[in-house]
Amino acid sequence: MTANVAEEKTPAVPVWNDRAVSVSERVDALVGAMTLREKIAQLYGVWVGASDEGGDVAPHQHDMEEAVDLDVLLPAGLGQLTRPFGTAPVDPALGALSLMRSQARIAAENRFGIPALAHEECLAGFAAWGATAYPVPLSWGATFDPVLVRRMAAAIGRDMLSVGVHQGLAPVLDVVRDARWGRVEETIGEDPYLVATIGTAYVQGLESAGIVATLKHFVGYSASRAGRNLAPSSVGPRERADVLLPPFEMAVREGGARSVMHAYTDLDGIPAAADEDLLTGLLRDTWGFDGTVVADYFGIAFLTTLHAIAGDWADAAGAALRAGVDVELPTVKTFGTPLEEAVTDGRVPETLIDRALRRVLTQKTALGLLDADWSPLPPALTGADLDTPDTLRGSIDLDSPANRALARTLAEEAVVLLSNDGILPLTAPRRIALLGPNADEPTAVLGCYSFPQHIGVHHPHSPLGITLPTLRDTLTAEFPDAEFRAVRGTGIDDGDTSGIPEAVRAARDADIAVVVLGDRAGLFGRGTSGEGCDAESLALPGAQQHLLDALLDTGTPLVTVLLAGRPYALGRATDESAAIVQAFFPGEEGTHAIAGILAGRLNPSGRLPVSVPRTPGAQPTTYLGPRLAHANNVSNIDPTPAFPFGHGLTYTTFHWTDLTVDHHEAPTDGAFTLALTIRNTGRRPGTETVQLYLHDPVASVVQPLQRLIGYTRLTLDPGQARRLHVTVPADLASFTGRDGQRITEPGTLELRLASSSTQPHLTARLTLTGPQRHVDHTRHLHAAFVVGQEPVAQA
Repeated sequence: MTANVAEEKTPAVPVWNDRAVSVSERVDALVGAMTLREKIAQLYGVWVGASDEGGDVAPHQHDMEEAVDLDVLLPAGLGQLTRPFGTAPVDPALGALSLMRSQARIAAENRFGIPALAHEECLAGFAAWGATAYPVPLSWGATFDPVLVRRMAAAIGRDMLSVGVHQGLAPVLDVVRDARWGRVEETIGEDPYLVATIGTAYVQGLESAGIVATLKHFVGYSASRAGRNLAPSSVGPRERADVLLPPFEMAVREGGARSVMHAYTDLDGIPAAADEDLLTGLLRDTWGFDGTVVADYFGIAFLTTLHAIAGDWADAAGAALRAGVDVELPTVKTFGTPLEEAVTDGRVPETLIDRALRRVLTQKTALGLLDADWSPLPPALTGADLDTPDTLRGSIDLDSPANRALARTLAEEAVVLLSNDGILPLTAPRRIALLGPNADEPTAVLGCYSFPQHIGVHHPHSPLGITLPTLRDTLTAEFPDAEFRAVRGTGIDDGDTSGIPEAVRAARDADIAVVVLGDRAGLFGRGTSGEGCDAESLALPGAQQHLLDALLDTGTPLVTVLLAGRPYALGRATDESAAIVQAFFPGEEGTHAIAGILAGRLNPSGRLPVSVPRTPGAQPTTYLGPRLAHANNVSNIDPTPAFPFGHGLTYTTFHWTDLTVDHHEAPTDGAFTLALTIRNTGRRPGTETVQLYLHDPVASVVQPLQRLIGYTRLTLDPGQARRLHVTVPADLASFTGRDGQRITEPGTLELRLASSSTQPHLTARLTLTGPQRHVDHTRHLHAAFVVGQEPVAQA
């Protein structure tokens, strides 16, 4: 090479794009290179809708937000894209193309080539048109099966990732405190250990697929007064620590969740969005969480409009940043110009911006969004002809046969048989009266965050996108030789009784009557269950109880089926129905599961994650209460449920025997080891859910009468027995003491091995010895269940 020919040089890769450099160095270099406006731009999202033609996303307008001009915003960058698939019906392939093109534009228009992080709802499946609608979280709780829930979440995550989504706004880890609350369907149940274990399994599944799981709502949202959405919460520090926080603690510690969403709630006058002790002191400094804290939608603005602790948008932004909120969702409001001006005039220090920014950029780096070879092309479009969008339509299946099979398995495990006088399973009935408002309603199986109920209702001319067989469809398939007569009788909540006489006539002319009652999921008063659809009492909505009572009067055997988002008091039917089947919005395959159980093709194995009340007004109550929360002689109101937490029947019977305890004493840092034998004494295979409850007869602070500390599912063939070994760390007896610290204290305990919270079979009386011991977030969280491999000989 001659001297006058310049050597070609490869342009240097900026530090923040270089995978060979540590994440912290990459982030520091990028933070140092950004202007204030560019920094703030990474801390908010914009609510958009993907184009059904494959073009750029378009800003979504909402009555709580102002118009957004992407041409103005994008040169500074953009932190997040809010719900591109979950805003309007859009073909998945064209939505993926639209998101891809928008991400390319976002990266091209800012100096550093940073794309946005796209998030979606995934409470009961990816909330996109055409995606599988799985059972709602309350059904997850009814399975008592974390392994299955983990599989479901991984499938949801894979579908989201395939079309370019990075973050899912789930799971909900709120513990039910009052079943009148409309969002009960979104929760996993009324027990913190059940919520924690099932919720953590969901997090593990979602994160295993590469999707950022978001824990919500942190914390206290479900403890609102009288079950009203977003009402004040009256929760003391001990209830917060021992009931509401454990699910979040486990999901952070064991689940690996990378995001947390603050609650709308205020506790003792401190809104969660402005609670530094909660979002920084506990979450980060104590538990070691190192992900991002995102705002519940409009939650930062609520510091001004609802909580009135901030005088303007800038004050609200500053309060949230100080507390530890990193990202404003769903769109820019307080974190835009108001925050920039507040930093400029000294009201908000730029160090708070940098702290949040580092967390956001660290997460984007981990997702590969800052890599030099990052591409906006999502996996599902690899190899596709991107220049002819019409050829892509229908090419991505978000409701695959594998998804549907998984949804069906989960629904099958979630259906709870509450009562049965022997009529179930049905044996070839000749004439079946199929009655009630949910018997022939396709969407009766869906919760409020399913796409059809959440978004599809606003687009009535769009197809549902998924197949939703009604219970009428699946029952006629199960009993092809039966004669069916279907009568609605009444609506869900219209109060119309004019159709009840016809339903009564149909029941009288039938061999068996099946009445299908419950809820219609919706939002903010458009349904009887769902966000903003709270209940004054736990009476069945509308005239459904009138229909139920009239059918009971016919004398025809009546099977009552509930497709609902919360438990309801059933009046006379509790004792007079021939059988009662409870399904909590069991998803698109739910009616197959119910029909299979009614026909006996399936053996029910679901267990109640929430108590079913005997009377509609005895609220709020859960099984998890101290002595004064239960029936007593100082109140005329008896909150004893009709069907307790953990209850569920099968078509077989089990016998529990031979409890042994290795040592009846253990130190406060030790453990107990128990063993028992469970035998299937019936004629059919079945699953018993072994539940372990702890009762602390005397403690230094008031304790619930009992609380769940472990469980396992045990499936046995007829006559089969297994020896079950259980190791119980003393840490599981810990609680928050008088000084606010979690302690394990010496004294007598009872460990109750039970098939529900009111049906203990075997009880071990044990003693903890030694000094009182302080424990922290590193304590043991689980009892260990080991099933002996050897069969137990017939007694």
